[in-house]
Amino acid sequence: MVDAAAPRSSPGAQAAPGGLRRLRAEAAGVLLRRVAGPDPTEARDRIHRTPGPRWFAPDSAIARVHGDASMFVGGLRALLLQSLHPRAMAAVAAHSGYRGDPWGRLQRTATFLATTTFGVETDAEQAVAVVRAVHARVRGTTSQGEPYAASEPELLRWVHLAETDSFLLAHQRLGREPLDAAGCDEYVAQAAVVGRALGAPDLPTTLADLHRQLGAYRPVLDGRQEARDAARFLLATPPLPWAARPAYWALALAAVDLMPRWSRAELGLPDVPLVEATLGRSAGRAATRAIRWALDSAPVGAPDAVEQTEPADAR
Repeated sequence: MVDAAAPRSSPGAQAAPGGLRRLRAEAAGVLLRRVAGPDPTEARDRIHRTPGPRWFAPDSAIARVHGDASMFVGGLRALLLQSLHPRAMAAVAAHSGYRGDPWGRLQRTATFLATTTFGVETDAEQAVAVVRAVHARVRGTTSQGEPYAASEPELLRWVHLAETDSFLLAHQRLGREPLDAAGCDEYVAQAAVVGRALGAPDLPTTLADLHRQLGAYRPVLDGRQEARDAARFLLATPPLPWAARPAYWALALAAVDLMPRWSRAELGLPDVPLVEATLGRSAGRAATRAIRWALDSAPVGAPDAVEQTEPADAR
């Protein structure tokens, strides 16, 4: 998800009237605690202020994508897309706790993305080691008797492709500063650094290759009941108070708008292109701008000077 531990500041945040500043600060606090945990200041300082070499430069493509509010939409889209792989969805349904502890899962995912994107090398390596250890324990069978293991290369690769495509697509549609063609290729190559560290093989390093590899998975994708149940939980009955649901549903509409057309029937989603092209996209833009407005009021967490490594795609 978005690196909520280090939102950007903006001149408008200082010029806003006192009541508006308090409103922005309160909104930022709610978002940060949901995404970064109960102490977002500690998380920001640990990830951004710890001195040492990083995998990626602060102005790299992956830092731009993972630090943007569009990640809220990209994350939802990634979950929907990933659910279409029956064995990957079976592993999620049985082991991830996405229903019983959705906010804990969100915080763990956000912390992993922030640490590998912005944290020091040693912390990034430790975060990867923790995830690999968890994957090694996740195994079972689907409802149709197919064996799965979270550490198997095909599933690791599918999860990586779905996330990379979703995060980049959301950024290009809703991000503050969309990437040019070279920047998109840079993002795919840098995301592959993390994916390879997790054990995924033969990952794409260009946008064209990403699209080709995603297409190769189409024959095995299937909207089984577990996937439809997950979509219903994510889109219709999120674990949020009613007052917060309209803003969440705006993000969800944007995520559905970014899904492939063929996936609608598989997941039982509506397929109304004209409505999606207007309502979904405008709702997504409004929601991400509102998130950005809130987070821009929080202090920046980057250290004054950070030693950088060579570009990560050279690793």
